[in-house]
Amino acid sequence: MSLIYLVEDDLHIQEMEEYLLEGAGYAVQKFGKGSELFEALEKKLPALIMLDIMLPDEDGLSILKSLRKDARTRELPLLMVTAKTSEMDKVKGLDLGADDYITKPFGVMELVSRVRAVLRRTQKEVRVLEYEDLILDEDKHRVTVNGEEVSLTYKEFELLKHLMASSGTVMSRKELMEAVWGFAFEGASRTVDMHIKTLRKKLGESGKLIETIRNMGYRLGA
Repeated sequence: MSLIYLVEDDLHIQEMEEYLLEGAGYAVQKFGKGSELFEALEKKLPALIMLDIMLPDEDGLSILKSLRKDARTRELPLLMVTAKTSEMDKVKGLDLGADDYITKPFGVMELVSRVRAVLRRTQKEVRVLEYEDLILDEDKHRVTVNGEEVSLTYKEFELLKHLMASSGTVMSRKELMEAVWGFAFEGASRTVDMHIKTLRKKLGESGKLIETIRNMGYRLGA
């Protein structure tokens, strides 16, 4: 499930956008100001940011500028939300690197359509997963913990990738087996458990982020 960071200070609009996005199958985390967004980005990068221009502490264009200067967030998909009469803000937003914009007031179908379109255009480019001090680069087949590279086997790497991609969601042993090995078989649970055990050990203290959910499976992150 793709995670969307929603930055909007109007609680009524924020709740409406959250309702529409969750109804379309996305996970949503809400913020009322830029400082809250930057704090969350230190822990985890979303699939997309929906950013309102008018915010109480720092305006959306300034936030966008900061995001595009940071190597970690430079390529992060971003959808600007602008007022109906703010044509200049739209131009500035696109010039600063926004992937698209949507104008208030907007319809249900327009919001979902624009979000899906941005994710379609950018999802193949976003191949780096992050959670707290864990960074997994799929293209380079590289995992780092606190900046230090960790050597993983192919299966361990794939297990971590699927857990990070579904962070906060419990994955059953069968789901992990089919995702990593391509099939499930008798004794699959023991195979997954053994690989999780060695993966945790290699990740050191960060191995504790992989939680065992009794009678269900594993979850990375709450």
